[in-house]
Amino acid sequence: MNEKAPALPPLLSYRPEIDGLRAIAVLSVVLYHFGVPGLKGGFVGVDVFFVISGFLIGSLLWREVTQNNTLNLGHFYLRRIRRLAPAFFAVTSVTAVFAALILLPFEFREFGKELIASTLWLSNVAFYRDAGYFDVGEQSKVLLHTWSLSVEEQFYLVFPIVLLVFRFNRTVLLTVLCLAWIASAAACILLTPSMPTATFYLFPFRAWELLSGVLLAIWGATRREVWAFNASLSWLGLLLIAAAVVLTQQEAGFPGWQAMLPVAGAVLIMLNGQHDNAANRMLGSAGPVFLGRISYSLYLWHWPVLVLSRYWRGDYANWLETTGWLILAIALSVLSWRYVERPFRKSDAIGNGPLLAAAGVAAVVMLGTGALGYLSNGLPARFSPQIQDFAAASSDFIQDWSRCDIAPTGLFAGVEVCPIGPEGPPHVIFWGDSHLRAMKEGLARMAEETGTPGLILWHAGCPPLFGLAKTESAATPAQDAACLAANRQMQSALTQIKGVANLVFIGRWAYYAEGEGTGRDTHNKIILSPAPGSSLPGATQAMLYASAWNTTINTLGQHFNHIYVMRDVPEIPYYDSREFARKLAHRHMTPTEAVPLLEISRSAVEKRVATAEAPLVSLLKDGKITLVDPWPILCTDICTVMHGGHSWYFDNNHITNTGAQALRELFAPVFRH
Repeated sequence: MNEKAPALPPLLSYRPEIDGLRAIAVLSVVLYHFGVPGLKGGFVGVDVFFVISGFLIGSLLWREVTQNNTLNLGHFYLRRIRRLAPAFFAVTSVTAVFAALILLPFEFREFGKELIASTLWLSNVAFYRDAGYFDVGEQSKVLLHTWSLSVEEQFYLVFPIVLLVFRFNRTVLLTVLCLAWIASAAACILLTPSMPTATFYLFPFRAWELLSGVLLAIWGATRREVWAFNASLSWLGLLLIAAAVVLTQQEAGFPGWQAMLPVAGAVLIMLNGQHDNAANRMLGSAGPVFLGRISYSLYLWHWPVLVLSRYWRGDYANWLETTGWLILAIALSVLSWRYVERPFRKSDAIGNGPLLAAAGVAAVVMLGTGALGYLSNGLPARFSPQIQDFAAASSDFIQDWSRCDIAPTGLFAGVEVCPIGPEGPPHVIFWGDSHLRAMKEGLARMAEETGTPGLILWHAGCPPLFGLAKTESAATPAQDAACLAANRQMQSALTQIKGVANLVFIGRWAYYAEGEGTGRDTHNKIILSPAPGSSLPGATQAMLYASAWNTTINTLGQHFNHIYVMRDVPEIPYYDSREFARKLAHRHMTPTEAVPLLEISRSAVEKRVATAEAPLVSLLKDGKITLVDPWPILCTDICTVMHGGHSWYFDNNHITNTGAQALRELFAPVFRH
């Protein structure tokens, strides 16, 4: 039997303090992105936006379903298009033009993907899928900020349907919404340490933030609240948001429990938003209200302006220049709000038919532009042959990992396993770090050519040796812990596996022995220590590293016919294909200046690897390992990235697919032995 409908809640009147709250949210994000000191948690402004959006949309939909016992979904989505689409398409259109003028081919190709995904409100999923060890950095992800818009729109595809399905029983409806809040918040908090990328980008882990606003709106409408309780609530809300902006630590895991602070702060401010106190008067004053009104346009414009200008300039010269670009972003936002947002919001000025037609045409144009950028491989003809070569090396790192899977059971349960060659039990196993990943295409081709099944097991930044734990500056504590867990799993699996003849180690050995990168990545540090329960000796990192080699090889020598170790490719300290292409394209470096950075003397490389190779030399003399040496192919008296007029290196320590293919014959004995 249907419940009696409650008295109709009042219409949501305009609340200036919410625009003021929007101002705080957008300024937190924008100033954080532009590098203003002291705002290390400024990105939490997005969480505040989520709560505001949930509150406002929740209020409107709850009133409609309460009044009519149904929802006009067409009208709802038309309002969303009218609110969001005009400014979005204005920004993406202008951004696409400048991206085509500035971005390198591999980056413009990625921009094409971003443009398609953001137009379809799927950019959060796209950025989640692309996040990884070698994805293009955020400095060239021009539409990265649209992930939050996608989260909101995905929520508003699901939430109205839930209202419709359960509208006949308000008790059940509220129970479902509360359970969804609990499930989403719990998943966000519990899974952030192990799945930080998923919990950051994906809608199910962010739904609780929007639901916080929705539930507040429903509670207030049902109780007919006047949103005025006590001044302390407004001040506490501001304090919580300020604390989140200043104190939130990305390295501690976000969103997770840290997202509770800005969400709670936003809820408290809106809960008490109609109370007459200094905090609400400040939020409702002219300046914050104006910033709140342009907040959507400012959010849309600030990131492309920041990314493309910094990319083009090679970074800002000083704070004066930074301020200039920030002012430009604000000016564009004001113009966008005044001449794009406001006119389209008025249905009497622009009817629904013309609006939908314009939005449809704009969407088709954006999808077509994105497809052109992606399918043309980034329109490389825009640049000179030399720049194209370095740019090609940057994109010559895309590999097919479609055969990879997380083993559900067996010795490698929970480990990502990547078969190569024909189907069948592996004859050879490759274990390593990202340097093994870089060799994948060459190894896969040799496996096919010899008709020999193999298995690749790699973990970025993780030394493939027994008994070690690591703490790395470029990794989170969760990633360090994952490395330890993976190595323990590998130790268990490799000492039990049957029927595999050969084992091959590929890794960045000098990095682990010396504890730091070289040249352009000297800032990357890694500290090795004995794993809990391990008794590896070693007073220094180099000694501990050597002990791990001896323990690993002595243990595994009893289980494999042959053990091979690839001598690491020579590091070219100051080379990076992406950086070289950008600097040459934007005239921050001349071809003459580039030449000496493309090579290094063989003697300098020998000095760099001396400590790392000392235990390998000993194991080689004892006949316990066989060395796979790429140096005769990559070096004469000098080691260089350039071979046959093309770059074989992706950055200063990873080779490209072309380089891996050129080195594949070195592994013929591994597959045939």
